[in-house]
Amino acid sequence: MTNSNLYDLIIIGGGPAGITAGIYAGRQKLKTILIAKEIGGQLAKKVVDIENYPGFEKISRTELIERFKKHLEKFDIKIKKGEVVKIEKEKYFLVHLKGGDTLKSLAVIIASGADPKPLEVEGEKEFLGKGVSYCAICDGHFFKDKIVAVIGGGNAGFETAIFLSKIAKKIYILEYGEKVRANQTNQEIVKNLGKTEIITSAQVKRFFGDQMLRGLVYIDRISQKEIELPVNGVFIQIGNQPATSFAKGLVDFNERDEIIVEFETCQTKTKGLFAAGDCNAGPFKQIVTACGEGAKSSLAAFQYIQKLKSNKI
Repeated sequence: MTNSNLYDLIIIGGGPAGITAGIYAGRQKLKTILIAKEIGGQLAKKVVDIENYPGFEKISRTELIERFKKHLEKFDIKIKKGEVVKIEKEKYFLVHLKGGDTLKSLAVIIASGADPKPLEVEGEKEFLGKGVSYCAICDGHFFKDKIVAVIGGGNAGFETAIFLSKIAKKIYILEYGEKVRANQTNQEIVKNLGKTEIITSAQVKRFFGDQMLRGLVYIDRISQKEIELPVNGVFIQIGNQPATSFAKGLVDFNERDEIIVEFETCQTKTKGLFAAGDCNAGPFKQIVTACGEGAKSSLAAFQYIQKLKSNKI
């Protein structure tokens, strides 16, 4: 591997943080490659329009992604579809991709976002793709005029129910706690749909079926009774877990497996390695904060690279 194959910066992730990091790297004329499974990241899987992104009171996720993509493509940034499986640091950073390719760079920004959190109950893996899903946008159309359940009473669960209301015949929302956690606006929308039923204090125990899912069993946490709920589909919306396992050994994690970074620069414990967006330990998981961290980490990476090239590090 020669220095002609050496990048200034590798960005891992194609969501708001990664795209913004790419834009700022392009402005600074860094030789950059962005690696992503898809452009848009978790934003591509959001089920409702985006509200209160600066400059837009409301914008569809598809339009916002397209605007992000067009902005990024104005710069000389290489985009590669792929999945990172490991990062090492020797003289340079070595970024290993699924399939065997290895890229090297002076600095790396991890902006890999987060993956849907599983329930980890009986039948979940067995019926994944056969009635169990983590993405209503991806799979909702399979359940036209069917009965479905959404697991999770937060905003993500309610927004999923709102999306599915245009497709499904009936929607159950199951919440583990005694009260749902969605904001009042989403609760009002769901209430007015006329086809949803909210079940609180519900602990999902297992999914059942034959070739396809036929229902679920939950425990009423107040009465402790097991209740069988026939449904054709289940959408699990109980949160996300950071996609950060490939960085083990180079970063410190908190108890949620989020990467711990310096607030000012988004740098990890390894010099030249940064983390931005939903994968780091920042408390606010919003599109606008991910973009801000993407910009901050890219500017910090530029400073690091300049010092490295001038032998000041």
